[in-house]
Amino acid sequence: MGVELAAAATVSPEQRHRAGIAYANPLAGNPGKPRFAATVRRADGSSLDVADPVATRVLLALMNMDATLGGAACHFGGPAAFAELMSSVHGIMFSAADWRVAFNFANDAGHTENGVYALKANYGFAGVEIKDLRQFRSITSKLTGHGESHLFPEGVMISNGPLGSSLPIAQGLAMADRLANNDRATICTISDGAMMEGEAKEAVSAIAGLAAKDLVNPFVLIISDNNTKLSGRIDADSFSMQPYFASLAAQGWEVVTCANGNDLQQAFTAVETAIAKATGDRRKPVALWAKTIKGFGVAATVKSASGGHGYPLTKGDQLRAFAEEAYGKKLDGIYEEWCKDIETAWAEKQAKAAANAAAGAAPAPVTPAVKKDKIQSGFPKAMIAAADQGLPVVSVSADLAGSTGVAPFRAKYPQLSFEVGVAEANMVSAAAGFSKMGYIPVVDTFVQFGVTKGALPICMANLSQSPVIAVFTHTGFQDAADGASHQGLMYLAMTAAIPHVVQYCPASAEEAEWAMGEAIQRFAAARKAGKTPDTVLFFCGRENFPVTLKGADETYAFGRAMTVADTTKDRKLSVVISANGALVAAAMKAAEKLAAEGVGAIVLNNATPNRPDLLAHRQALVRCGNRLVTVEDHQAIGGAGAMLVTALVEQGLTPKVKVLGVKGEFGQSAYTADELYKKHGIGVDGIVAAAKALA
Repeated sequence: MGVELAAAATVSPEQRHRAGIAYANPLAGNPGKPRFAATVRRADGSSLDVADPVATRVLLALMNMDATLGGAACHFGGPAAFAELMSSVHGIMFSAADWRVAFNFANDAGHTENGVYALKANYGFAGVEIKDLRQFRSITSKLTGHGESHLFPEGVMISNGPLGSSLPIAQGLAMADRLANNDRATICTISDGAMMEGEAKEAVSAIAGLAAKDLVNPFVLIISDNNTKLSGRIDADSFSMQPYFASLAAQGWEVVTCANGNDLQQAFTAVETAIAKATGDRRKPVALWAKTIKGFGVAATVKSASGGHGYPLTKGDQLRAFAEEAYGKKLDGIYEEWCKDIETAWAEKQAKAAANAAAGAAPAPVTPAVKKDKIQSGFPKAMIAAADQGLPVVSVSADLAGSTGVAPFRAKYPQLSFEVGVAEANMVSAAAGFSKMGYIPVVDTFVQFGVTKGALPICMANLSQSPVIAVFTHTGFQDAADGASHQGLMYLAMTAAIPHVVQYCPASAEEAEWAMGEAIQRFAAARKAGKTPDTVLFFCGRENFPVTLKGADETYAFGRAMTVADTTKDRKLSVVISANGALVAAAMKAAEKLAAEGVGAIVLNNATPNRPDLLAHRQALVRCGNRLVTVEDHQAIGGAGAMLVTALVEQGLTPKVKVLGVKGEFGQSAYTADELYKKHGIGVDGIVAAAKALA
């Protein structure tokens, strides 16, 4: 039972404040003037040069094109909407004697960070030059898909990416400044979609409530409200956020409105007013509610349902028209040079491809090309088939149905599909309610959000005998370009020990379709028998893989590790390679390489990591001299390999083993997952090296 707290001690004014431990601030100091500037009027009548938001959008178009041609997905709509507000914020901050003393800045809208990079390059801030934007999202760049302070500490104070996660940290900054009695204001920028997150709403309540008690330093929250999230318009897909924004005043916030956040002078005046009000009365935090247009500057992105959330171009010869529309005139200077470079490289690539096609047109290929698809494409097929049979399957999503692959189900069965907005915890909990009422709920989101924000709801769902089926995609380094904040590398460790959870990592679209169908049927059968089904968590990657990896003589079975390759015949030395999900195909390629060097291998698809098929592994180990390599797109600690080896040891087996996984590090951006697999030793070459070390 609870214990009543003793009354707090009376604190004298001289004991009210205490400083934290002093350490060197890695953030760069004030930059010079922006290379491409626009002039605004200050409240006192003076003028100020700020970074030109038009330049931000043109640079966005160019840097995104380079990254896209390298293989990375990019954002355009969000940073295009925020350009004027970001120019205003940074113009005011950088006009202070030392911006680091006067302000904290946190960007919760991580999908707009490339716009902030463009702005910083315009200033030359933190050593970033415009030429550095050309490496955006590459493995060699600190300009990652979302802001990451572990790679760019001189330019990013608070890492961002998962929506709603930076605002509560910004709250802590302002509380710490108050405790230390620093004369500093905190500014946090956030998107309207992020304001749907529970942790954002908690911070909104706490900041105002604690500020009223004089426990928070001046705080300014800048909201870009364009009624648009990743998958479409907020009010159409889920529900309107306007009543919530209107409630901010009642929650204790001073609200400053900006009718046109894409008008630079209006945006600047609103930001300047908000900062003045916040610093004038720290007990009253200020919310700047700015109306913006997602994708502003280009008609096609403005008209898009998602506001051009993702960069819409895929070909180098599309760039010029897009960039010139954003610029409002013909490209010139550095813009023209950069665009020409991209166009030239694109033309050369196309000419080379045409030449190769012509040279190889005569002989037909000996073996047909392997058909590939995203693994998650199999899930909605099984969901639709089950619903067609009359089973009560429902889809509960949190904005990402298009990315996770379940959108086809939502298209066919809109009456059985529910969009709760950007709110993963709410998604899982609401699905548990459906489960309790006899439905078969399928939730979906990226794995990084599903296993973090959804962990407690999954526990409570199972504790309430209300299991769910989850599709958690973009596992590990498969979300290469988005960077560390989106690269879920702990998903198996974080969910394996939850009672009544079965983990399933399909390696192909065909397997995903079969496994989802089987999970739904098992769920229905258990309910009909008066039993509680298990929660099944599906984990899969993002890139394209062979549609099937199943041999002609193999069949799928829940909990059985399928043999997907066996090159042990006539080999004196062999090794077992146990893989799952995205790395099964890599393990098969490694087996081919090993066979060419005289080393045999049995590759097992260990699809259910927290319930490994010990019989299949035991039998394979007997044939391979007790040599085992496990590999996964996951941390080595607590992953599939660790669980498998522990289970084998409990049965008295002590194989000679190499457990391949990430060694306690965060990731970073790269154009492709293979680049990160190579860096961390978990790709084809890493598997081969580990197997040879055992052999």
